[in-house]
Amino acid sequence: MPKTTQSSLSRRTLLQGGAAAAGLAATAKLSAFPTPALAQEPVTLRYLSTAVNQSPGIAQKAGEDLGINIEYIAVTTDDVAKRVITQPNSFDLVDTEYFALPKLLPSGNIMGLDASKIELSDKIVSVIRDGTVAGKPVGLDGTAPSEVLYLPSEQATEFAGEETGFLTLIPTTYNADTLGIRPDLIDADISSWASLLDPQFAGKAAILNIPSIGIMDAAMALEARGDMTYGDKGNMTREEIDATIAALIEAKRAGQFRAFWTDFNESVNLMASGEVVIQSMWSPAVTAVRTQGIECKYQPLKEGYRAWASGFGLPVAIDDREKDAAYEFINWFLSGWAGAHLAKQGYYTAVLDTTKEAMEPYEWAYWFEGQPAEQDIMSPDGKLLEKAGATRDGGSYDERMGKVACWNAVMDENIYMIRKWNEFIAA
Repeated sequence: MPKTTQSSLSRRTLLQGGAAAAGLAATAKLSAFPTPALAQEPVTLRYLSTAVNQSPGIAQKAGEDLGINIEYIAVTTDDVAKRVITQPNSFDLVDTEYFALPKLLPSGNIMGLDASKIELSDKIVSVIRDGTVAGKPVGLDGTAPSEVLYLPSEQATEFAGEETGFLTLIPTTYNADTLGIRPDLIDADISSWASLLDPQFAGKAAILNIPSIGIMDAAMALEARGDMTYGDKGNMTREEIDATIAALIEAKRAGQFRAFWTDFNESVNLMASGEVVIQSMWSPAVTAVRTQGIECKYQPLKEGYRAWASGFGLPVAIDDREKDAAYEFINWFLSGWAGAHLAKQGYYTAVLDTTKEAMEPYEWAYWFEGQPAEQDIMSPDGKLLEKAGATRDGGSYDERMGKVACWNAVMDENIYMIRKWNEFIAA
């Protein structure tokens, strides 16, 4: 990791120097003077999240700009929650999904973030703050971020129903997810989630094997096909779970699914190889396939999108030095560069204004306004993503996020749902 340099001194680093000087008396027997190297030693933040949310480019840039070392801890989506609940001393910063909060907050291991220490907290996008895009409400099935965003105090273990001075998470990335397809290998018009279960794609379809998310993709497909109407796709009754799993087992036994993936790279390889032509997919995975020169599309569907959002949280066990550094890193993260870096992977960001300032006008027009690219569009690592003239799948930010139908969630019947999902996988 980059070491602190003269150009990367920050308020936190200067405070460290002051703290070292204040502790001189306590160390006088060991040394007549404080050691400059100790005063400037950078903080290391242990950053817990899934691998897809971890960017070496962001870690490097944070080291250069702040003198903060980012040490990534990569685990699965389910294991992020397990670590927060069972090992709260093993990380300093967690990037987790909002849908996990109803499970995490009661543990008492996540502290409320002080909005007064977040310089751009009032600029966080409306879809996160109040569930609207361009003044219009989006679908709130599941766990919408606006429903779990506020806390009454730093140590609260229950949510607040309105805006307060404390936030559960500060958004890192969010998106409107849909199905990924290989248009060069599909001779059909894909306009509905029902296509995931269409027999013409038997043996060429795949679904995400994270139960709480995969079952919602299945619900979108079954409802689109006319099999069921759900009260809340993100919080099914036992009867709805049973019917959904029964339909999935029937499809599996008919040979519909080629794979059930859990890892980002699995989904990329399945699509890039042509083994799968339609599947649950994440935006960066589509990007990864395209940068190999292979056609892959994040297909807009008439029923709308399944959305998700991730955000930074802090453990209550964090030490003061790391806590100060974490707030500094979060403020830096919202200031523009990180947002622009992630936007070029297809993600959306918490503060649009700073992201826009850090992007070239033609990049912003392509990624957020749905305009044809005036120049070639490159990925963050410099690979060709789209040639000039291309438009983003699904159009503008307002068109995509404005068509959210549901949000990732943990159901009230989560334990029962997972048991039934495992029956589907084992069938």
